[in-house]
Amino acid sequence: MSAAGAGGAFTALVNPISGSRAAQSRWDPVAALLKDGGADVATVVTDSAAHAAEISESVARDGRVAVAVGGDGMVRDVAGGVVAGGGTMGIVPGGRGNDFAHKLGLPDDAETLAAVLLAGRVRAIDVMDADGVIVPGNLYVGVDSRATRIINRLRRVPAILAYRAGGPLAMVTWRPPTFTLTSDDGERTVRAHSVIAANSGWYGHGLKIVPSAEVDDGLIDVMVARADGLGRRNMAAYMAEAKTGRHVERAAVDVHRTTTVTISADAPVPLCMDGDEIGTLPVTVRLRAGALRVVVPD
Repeated sequence: MSAAGAGGAFTALVNPISGSRAAQSRWDPVAALLKDGGADVATVVTDSAAHAAEISESVARDGRVAVAVGGDGMVRDVAGGVVAGGGTMGIVPGGRGNDFAHKLGLPDDAETLAAVLLAGRVRAIDVMDADGVIVPGNLYVGVDSRATRIINRLRRVPAILAYRAGGPLAMVTWRPPTFTLTSDDGERTVRAHSVIAANSGWYGHGLKIVPSAEVDDGLIDVMVARADGLGRRNMAAYMAEAKTGRHVERAAVDVHRTTTVTISADAPVPLCMDGDEIGTLPVTVRLRAGALRVVVPD
């Protein structure tokens, strides 16, 4: 069914700080084109993650398409409301990374985005539920979550520079903790640089961090980058390889698939979900197959 078939009514949830405060300017031409196409269009500027989730749930229950305008974090917040409201979601990329939107094949230009919203198909995809937080993309802990903490403090820095600086700065004082993972296959303890529970597998401004992950396969792909065999001197090459997904060929990297995983660690480490630091360890992540309906290119 197309978005137009769902009612042709759209409410945009705009994150005013996404994309160096450029999200509204990304939405305005899309909104104009939707109106030219006969759609009913409304806009809400959100003031918090909770506000975005609350409004998007109400929008979904009213049968309107809730359009997330912002980055991956905004997509996460709106997705939570849409799943709760049993509705349909659209995405207009307006953040710095926009990895989830690009994973779904969504474009960046206004004309094509408006065409997708008006005539695209509605696709049912999986989400992860991390202790009540809906995560469409990825949950991660380790040196990459420390890098996310740094990147989010560099909001005035151009995106490409912030993402390039985050990893090296995170490594300066990094000491890999020991993680305990409990999944469908049992319990495992491992000293690691990173543990990633992936639904989409893309993050960090274009990194194919878990290339095997698919958004509609009914499984979580859990990637572990072990500390043994992956030292500081290897990290620059490792991150370069992650642009294409070749890093998973390293002996120190493994991926297993599950429907649930609980992650804990023996030291404090940031817990990040789709570009934002949210919550603390331990965390239990469960797959919700086909729980999110999203408008994608036909």
